[in-house]
Amino acid sequence: MVSPQDADTETITRDAFLGGQVHVYQHRKGRHRAGLDAVYLAAALPDGTKGHVVDLGAGVGTAGFCAAARLPDINATLVEIDNAVVALAERGLSDPENARFSDRVRLLQADITAKGSVRHASGLVPSMADHAIMNPPYYEADRFRASPNAARADAHMLDERGLEPWAKTATDIVREGGSLTVIFRADGLQELLTVLKGRFGATDVIPLRPRSEAPATRVIVRSIRASKAPLRLLPGFVLHEGSGSDFTSQSRTVMRDGLGLGLTAR
Repeated sequence: MVSPQDADTETITRDAFLGGQVHVYQHRKGRHRAGLDAVYLAAALPDGTKGHVVDLGAGVGTAGFCAAARLPDINATLVEIDNAVVALAERGLSDPENARFSDRVRLLQADITAKGSVRHASGLVPSMADHAIMNPPYYEADRFRASPNAARADAHMLDERGLEPWAKTATDIVREGGSLTVIFRADGLQELLTVLKGRFGATDVIPLRPRSEAPATRVIVRSIRASKAPLRLLPGFVLHEGSGSDFTSQSRTVMRDGLGLGLTAR
């Protein structure tokens, strides 16, 4: 629900996630709007996760907020480059409805695709994270048509370097033995596994299917920094019942009740 006191409803919406446990501020139009992907990314962190979680490309803060709301023993750093989006994340942290976790969340404005010396100077320092999560842009510029809106295109389109800068930064900031959790489009799985090879291991691939009979459209990939353990393909999850938009009972526990996916740490 949008409150006129809390949001300029002409341009900004105030949106509830996890059944009202989290509130975020988003642009009504012209930029990426967070939804299921961000919630499932946060839910993929195992119950009982502790330590420092870094959200790379955090947007308005949805995934990081949801993770902090569910996991009381984490501190989170939300990394985002877009000034206007960072301002909305700050607004979210100031929302009284987010007070129970906001003191464990900080924002860091930085370019995660910059070279190492620039990243380090901005505060993205080596081995700073026990866990990293990321929802990188899904689409390659040479394969998909970009939105004419520059801000939306930046959120959705990888540049000519693809996923390499994202993987490089994750490798740099996650301590040895720490974890990386990524949500990505299913047909980009090979590209994602390729850039993680030699950097992360003990990889779990979790397909997300829109319906029980449909192929996966998203995958969650969880890996351990510097591990050499083999990859596992896990059963995955179905998001919707039948042909409509109703969530499955499992999806409702994630989207509305704020529960995790029940994944175990490796």
